[in-house]
Amino acid sequence: MPYYVGVDLGATNLRAAVANDDATVLATDKRPTPRGPTGIQVTEAVLDAVRAACEDAGVEPTSVQAAGVGSIGPLDLAEGTIDGPANLPDSVGTVPLVGPISKLIDSERVYLHNDTIAGVIGERFHADSNPDDMAYVTISSGIGAGVAVDGNVLEGWDGNAGELGHMLVDPQGRRTCGCGRDGHWEAYCSGNNIPEYARMLAEEDGGVETALPLDDPEFSAKHVFEHAGADEFASHVVDQVGFWNAMGVTNLVQSYAPLVVYVGGAVALNNPDKVLDPIREHIDESVFNNVPEIRLTSLGDDVVLHGAVASAITAGTGERTR
Repeated sequence: MPYYVGVDLGATNLRAAVANDDATVLATDKRPTPRGPTGIQVTEAVLDAVRAACEDAGVEPTSVQAAGVGSIGPLDLAEGTIDGPANLPDSVGTVPLVGPISKLIDSERVYLHNDTIAGVIGERFHADSNPDDMAYVTISSGIGAGVAVDGNVLEGWDGNAGELGHMLVDPQGRRTCGCGRDGHWEAYCSGNNIPEYARMLAEEDGGVETALPLDDPEFSAKHVFEHAGADEFASHVVDQVGFWNAMGVTNLVQSYAPLVVYVGGAVALNNPDKVLDPIREHIDESVFNNVPEIRLTSLGDDVVLHGAVASAITAGTGERTR
């Protein structure tokens, strides 16, 4: 029986899975992502996670046919590395992935992807009918997207296509994104930025009555969604976030014409109705041509890991023979 490995490498945690050829996961391993001191420690943690998952599955690493990796970026596909991951310390620098994993499993079939691209590969593989035109959007600590057009998963020449969170949605540039540029989608709607956006709206209103703990250092997006419905200002913030999300998804739809857009990430998974319903409401009016279905991912927190496994099985396409 052929075996495949998938790796989900995030800034906080990394996971590895071993699966058979129908993508049934046989074993997994999860551990914190090292924060340095260099990228070699991250590489070693990935290799250790793969070894541990293989051991739990009773599979020798050299018996693995192929591996897929869904990773934080930015990527350097030519070198098979992450090149200065934005959410890890600067000292981490380069993180080698393809070469070391290839050596561990004794196979050249190692497929490296941006995590949201791995997400669309996973959605495509597990979809009921292998759609050729679809997208996966993650709304979490950051925002990104993976897109398939005419059956082709769009990677970009360097592996960094899909950074839609850095799409300009507000030409006034009232919020500065974590990347340092103004007016980006992520600056208004990511889990990390919703609290600051709420504070900005409160300031613009000249002070508001609200149960939101705006001055608390622990104030988070969770507070905003929890109070929405009962608190007028929290409801206003959620409405505004919904508007910007709809604008971002509209631009995605007009650019790539997907038939379905799957949405995942912690913000969406924890607040599905409050995140997806505004997108559905606005998109009917904002999209010029065909309006796609907007669906919550059915793969939950595992979408990138499942996508990495699917990439290994399908050589990076997500296309499944049924």
